[in-house]
Amino acid sequence: MIPNIFRGSLSRPKSYCLNRGIKLKSRDFHRSAFVTNKIEDNSVQNNKQTIKNLLESSAAFVETSPKQSLDEWATLPYVEGTILSKKDRNDMDIQRPKIDPRDTSIILFPGQGAQFVGMAKSLENVPVAKDLFDYASEILNYDLLKLCNKGPAKELDDIRYSHVAIMTASLANLELLREERPDAVLNCVATAGFSLGEITALVFAGALQFGDALHLVQVRAEAIHAAAEIYKGGMASIYFRPDSRVIEACQKAKEWCLKNNVERAECLISNFMFPRYKVLSGSEEALQYLEENFKKFRIGSIKRIKNAPACHSILMEPAVEPVRSALEHIHVTDPLIRVYSNVSGKMYMSAEHILKLLPEQLVKPVKWEQTMHMLYARRHKEYFPRTIVCGPGVALRSILRSINSKAWQQSIHIGDRKRK
Repeated sequence: MIPNIFRGSLSRPKSYCLNRGIKLKSRDFHRSAFVTNKIEDNSVQNNKQTIKNLLESSAAFVETSPKQSLDEWATLPYVEGTILSKKDRNDMDIQRPKIDPRDTSIILFPGQGAQFVGMAKSLENVPVAKDLFDYASEILNYDLLKLCNKGPAKELDDIRYSHVAIMTASLANLELLREERPDAVLNCVATAGFSLGEITALVFAGALQFGDALHLVQVRAEAIHAAAEIYKGGMASIYFRPDSRVIEACQKAKEWCLKNNVERAECLISNFMFPRYKVLSGSEEALQYLEENFKKFRIGSIKRIKNAPACHSILMEPAVEPVRSALEHIHVTDPLIRVYSNVSGKMYMSAEHILKLLPEQLVKPVKWEQTMHMLYARRHKEYFPRTIVCGPGVALRSILRSINSKAWQQSIHIGDRKRK
């Protein structure tokens, strides 16, 4: 059986189409056919009366059908069925079937750091998942499933291997979900992925085909690796208090690098994770400065992330053009469901929007916390959709708990967990 993900397709239920609504473009064409009166004397009173007559006789496009054959030339600039008034919109909302949020789902995909030896152990005997790994292995020219489950760990941690492994394992878990809980996939209303996971989300949403996405991830990983060789840097996670001076700490670290002639000095928040927890990216010397001086800025703790290059910072600038070029050589289409961008924290509007923002993700911070707020914005007492974290590791679900505990209560994880 060929998994749906090979074709980059995603079936949508009718309820989704009905729920999208119609959004009028900003070009409003207001044509008025005026019935002129004879303007008599120059008296002010007559002029006022003339203006009043003009306004009363102007066409307001309320009556769409011509009353007689002579009026047939005066057609509306709007197609039949266009919503012209607030009352029309309210009537349409009444007619539109209401969807219980509990019958819908949001699917999230992990990014770099989710890899570990045994990350696809539960998928070895799942035919649809194994088909996907076999297809990926054929493209990559090595046994990807074997690398995921047997290592070696040093090779799997290399960004050039971990990225394709994480994306393929995540999509294989998605195919397992599609078989076991088809409604969870069919009724998905939105998706997002953390950093690398955003490409996985775009495959799920039908904007990218799996083979193209695998090539894109390969190029992206090689470009990041090359950029890291040019500018030495890294990433560090920090916990902080309300009175911590994180921005000042980054500025001081950068200034220290500049004074010491560090090439391409950089230090900034690169991942907005959840309240009081962020990830910094920067030059190697900048991170060393923070490790030695974090208490001066009332930062609770700082911990280097192992084997992590300075992603989502200006140090990744050499990687942008290769990724942009790779995108230009593959087919990108409009997503079938809402996909949220790490760069803006908002959903992609079109294929062109994807082509513009996805390369920028390499040098811009990941706005994950902001994205979660956008995804789970609800009226008071309104139910949440079921959230499914699809892929190896449980980090994304843990982060969700720190951002929105109510959404976390309605969440599950599909994928392997790292054994302690």
